[in-house]
Amino acid sequence: MLQTLVLDLLLTLAYGVVGIALMGVGYSLVDLATPGRLNQLIWNERNRNAALLLTSNVLSVGTIVVAAIIASEDNFLVGLTGATLYGFLGLVIMAAAFLLLDLATPGRLGEILVDPEPHPAVWVTAAVHLAAGAIIAAAIS
Repeated sequence: MLQTLVLDLLLTLAYGVVGIALMGVGYSLVDLATPGRLNQLIWNERNRNAALLLTSNVLSVGTIVVAAIIASEDNFLVGLTGATLYGFLGLVIMAAAFLLLDLATPGRLGEILVDPEPHPAVWVTAAVHLAAGAIIAAAIS
């Protein structure tokens, strides 16, 4: 019983590490997409546009990781590998969607994201991220 608990805790830790690593990659991608430093924009300048975009990215990655874990049917190796690969695929798709949306809309989306005034385009971009995460998650199961 105690061995099972310890094993389950270690497996959970492994999934957590993968999830946090993927969220870190997502953070870096959002940082690349926005002019300036994302940590300065959110924590020092309290930029709601940048915070909303990062939030949608993190929620999408989390949704994908959860779907991969559930779809693994208690096969740890399949779950961990799936979470990693589907997570990276989700980040690639979100980045591609961001670039396509940037091409299809007026102005530069990255510049809009750092505007101190809230902008509706950021809500659209966040929705695209969440939809991409949901699509990947649905495709997993």
